[in-house]
Amino acid sequence: MRSLSLEDVRTLLEAPSPAVLTTTRKAGGALTSPVWFRWTGVAFEVVIAREDVKLRHLERDPRCALVIFEAVAPFRGVEVTGEASLRHCDVTEIRRSIAGRYLGSDAGERFAAERASKPGVLLQLAPERPRVWDLADILP
Repeated sequence: MRSLSLEDVRTLLEAPSPAVLTTTRKAGGALTSPVWFRWTGVAFEVVIAREDVKLRHLERDPRCALVIFEAVAPFRGVEVTGEASLRHCDVTEIRRSIAGRYLGSDAGERFAAERASKPGVLLQLAPERPRVWDLADILP
């Protein structure tokens, strides 16, 4: 298989693709959680609620992995590992943007409005050496 870049799977990153974030528990085990994300062209962004256990894990140990994938052919995917940057900021517009990708504009607006009273933290993960795959060439 040829080496692929994030640009080769741009449509995957722009779609409401499934993603999972893996963080490290205090005892050293992994916690893998489904998340919504957006790709800014520079970093992957995920909004995490302030009371979420994932945030506690990342504040203690910022190392994490984000995997984005397709559940249908050609089964493309991306894995990014590294140290997350956490920004304590107003995530309202980011939350709206991400929710709109997954739910559609109107439902994304409602989703963000319903969570306006629930502060979040912005996780940013820069892809230093992403692992990218596309199984189209090996499928029957």
